[in-house]
Formats: sequence, C-alpha cells, structure tokens
Amino acid sequence: MSPEDSTRDASGGGPRRELAPGMAAQLGAASYQGLATFAQRPFLSEPEQLDAWRPDVAVVGAPWDGGTTNRPGARFGPRALRALAYGPGTYHLDLGIELFEALEVVDYGDALCSHGLVEPSHAAIRRRVGEVAGRGIVPIVLGGDHSITWPSATAVAEAVGWGRLGIVHFDAHADTADSIEGNLASHGTPMRRLIESGAVPGRNFVQIGLRGYWPPAETFAWMGEQQMRWHLMDEVWERGITAVMDDAIAEALDGPDALYLSVDIDVLDPGFAPGTGTPEPGGMSPADLLRAVRRVAAETPLVAADVVEVAPAYDWAELTVNNAHRVVLEVLAGLARRRAVPPADQAGASTKS
Repeated sequence: MSPEDSTRDASGGGPRRELAPGMAAQLGAASYQGLATFAQRPFLSEPEQLDAWRPDVAVVGAPWDGGTTNRPGARFGPRALRALAYGPGTYHLDLGIELFEALEVVDYGDALCSHGLVEPSHAAIRRRVGEVAGRGIVPIVLGGDHSITWPSATAVAEAVGWGRLGIVHFDAHADTADSIEGNLASHGTPMRRLIESGAVPGRNFVQIGLRGYWPPAETFAWMGEQQMRWHLMDEVWERGITAVMDDAIAEALDGPDALYLSVDIDVLDPGFAPGTGTPEPGGMSPADLLRAVRRVAAETPLVAADVVEVAPAYDWAELTVNNAHRVVLEVLAGLARRRAVPPADQAGASTKS
C-alpha cells in the first residue's frame, strides 16, 4: 500500500490498514520531509497493530553498539537509515515490480535498548523481533553492531523451529570468536553463540566475503569442527559472485527449510562504505552485493534479514547509509519477486540477479 492510500477495505475479515490523512501526507512527502520511517512506510508500535495490519514485512531497529571493538556509533544506524537515506523511488527497474504494491511493509520502530546493559538490550531485541517473526511476518532488522544478530536470529529460530534455520552471512569478519577480551556478547562472537545454542546448525552457517587478518587459525579450526562453510573474498574475486552464491545457497539450505540473511556493511570495500566501525580494504562492490542479496530473497525461503554496523558518524556523503538502505530495498525486491513468481515456477523464470 502506498502512503497516499489512506484506507483499505476491512470488510470480510481482511487486514485493517487505516492511515489518518495527515499521517498519509507526512509519509507521502519527499524523503527529506515528514516522519522518518524506513522508506516512508507506515509506522506501527503495538503487536495488536501487526495483527490488524497483517504486513508481509516489518522493519525493526536494534540501536545497540555496546559490543564494538573499534569505532563505536552503530547505535545511530537505524535512525540514519530512516532519516538520511536518499529516497530513490519504489519501482524496481530490473524486476519491473512496484515494491510496495507487491509487498506490504511497515516500520515497527525500535527495540528499546538500555545504555550499557547488554542483557536487557539483547532481550529487548529478541522480544521485538519475536513479536514480528512469531506472526509469520518477515522481520528486517537494522543494527546496531553485529552482536544484535544473536538475539535477532534466536527469536527467528524460535518462530520457525530450533535448528531449522540456515544463515547466509556477508561480512569481512567471521564473528565466531569464543570471547573478545572476556565479552561473550561482543560483535565478534554472535555466530558462535548461535551455533553453540543449537539455534542454527553449523553446517548451514555460510559466510561470504571474509578477508584480512582476523580471526586466527584456532578460530577457523573451531569453525571447521562445526562444519561451517565460508567463501573468502579471494574466492569471490577469482570465481565471481554468481558461482559463489550458487554454492552458498545450496549449503545454507542443505537441511533447513528457512533462511536468515545477515549483512555486515563492512563486507563492502571501505571506498563504498567508510561509515563502519571496523573497515577492511579489499571488499565487495555494491553491484555484486545488491544482486546477491536480491537473489537470496528471491530464490530461497527467506524469513528474516538484518543489516548491521552502519556507523554514520564516519560516513562520507551518506555513501554507507545509501548502500545499506539499498541492501534492504533489494531484499524487499527479492521478496516481492518471490511472491509474484511462486518457487515452483522460478526454475524457468529469471530473477535477473
């Protein structure tokens, strides 16, 4: 539903999606005006509103960066993605889809995090994401540092079935340390926590874009013991993103019937994403990343996604904010494509990815 459509018929038990005229006008203004919601989508705050509205997707902010090890500031990522991203329009040129006619998307506000308190903050994230995922709505979570994936993916696993969730994870770093300076909830540890808990099987945890000088060999040894799969940036460079994604999707879905997508914006080369806490040169280009996430959303049973580590204080001309914003739009485009072309028909249909 576009913001200009202030009502939808609720007769016959259908969804109730009423917007006051003033709210519709605020959401329908240019992207630098009006209420700052993600992509100017309707704002909901209560679980009962989710029940009435029945959206396909709900965006949730997770403004926590207490797990950072280098430059802090990702707590401001959710607000920046709502307020600072340039609004590019809503008609997807490659797919020929009007995004918000094909897919009902709302902004479900933020999980309210407690300054300096990891356990209450992670609990708030898990609860907020769970309110969405537990209703069969796809949560798209805006971080925050990467530690938020621990509570977020846990909530999704609880909704779809413990151990039935695979993860495709784009990142410069594996985030599989046992602890960082004694912190079990660091942004360098969430993937280990998810595997240790049993929420996500190690063999269905697939990482793409790893590069640089961390983690050390013993951490990779642990990853191998868990049967994790990873595709280093060298492999992406040598084989190309299309071939790597062929393998990654098959690996993540070798058993599970639901998929979670996690994108750390530092998977991009810092020339494209300077606004992040731990930039690592030699990364992916937006052209490759955007098409890769679109493909994941279009071709797999994707049930949730997050985009993390956007730290706007270090950004330049909103490069990072806009690239992260487009990651979300491409996920939405893939979901819209999947809805338009049922999975049984996709073998003979191009996703143009």
